[in-house]
Amino acid sequence: MKLKSALLAGLLAPLLVMGAAPALAQTPMPEDPLDDRSVKRVERMEKVVRELRAIVFQGRDTGKPVVVQPAETEAQILTLGERIGDLEQTLQKVNGQNETLTHDLDQARRASTEQKTRGDALEARLGALEAKLTAMETAAVQAAAEPPAPPAPPADPALAFKQARQFLLDGDYANAEAAFSAYVSNYPDTARTPEARYWLGETLFVREAYGDAAGAYLGAVRGWPQTSWAPDATLKLSRSLVALKKPTDACKTLDELAKRYPKAPPAVVSRAASTRVAAKCA
Repeated sequence: MKLKSALLAGLLAPLLVMGAAPALAQTPMPEDPLDDRSVKRVERMEKVVRELRAIVFQGRDTGKPVVVQPAETEAQILTLGERIGDLEQTLQKVNGQNETLTHDLDQARRASTEQKTRGDALEARLGALEAKLTAMETAAVQAAAEPPAPPAPPADPALAFKQARQFLLDGDYANAEAAFSAYVSNYPDTARTPEARYWLGETLFVREAYGDAAGAYLGAVRGWPQTSWAPDATLKLSRSLVALKKPTDACKTLDELAKRYPKAPPAVVSRAASTRVAAKCA
């Protein structure tokens, strides 16, 4: 590099002397101006000379190796400037896009927060409604488990029996049971009290309360009354005893049924035979 600097200095010395010496007599130039190409060539040459002078003075003044730059440094600088300008524009666009995305993200976050707040409020309301519904269902189950209080029986025994019988016909076994039980308690010695016991046994039998049903049937057939319902009451007594796992008592009751009611309806006779099989009667 030092050798290149010395050679450049040697080449430039005459140019520098010419630049420093007094102006020589110049040959008159033609009046016609240079064409554009010549002007540009002269300008490029002057530019090269200036750069070479700067290089020489730099090496002379600093005593350091001279870094020779291409003559088109300014063009490269302009190109770099343009590229930097393009990069700045691109960066501005990217920054704008980032700002837009940041704004959109902020809006999305706010919307998400609002949606979460609404969701929490809805969940709270739903929880309150579920709690009310649970309380209502519990109350309904409790109400269903507790039979309603039966209406007060009429003071007239005939009306009281008719009301209890209507409950039974309507399938309201709970009220029918209560009404017939009240009748038996209030009117223990009327002509229809044994029949009331029979119907009371029916309401208990369909509810599979076989112990209470057996007691009601037993009270109904005491004395072996000759009524239309007596054979069926005796049969139901034996079936209740079978359900209570008292086959011996059931078989004795069936023997009395055949003895006391030899003309029982065919349906009663048929069910009595099947009950004997269930009780394993001899």
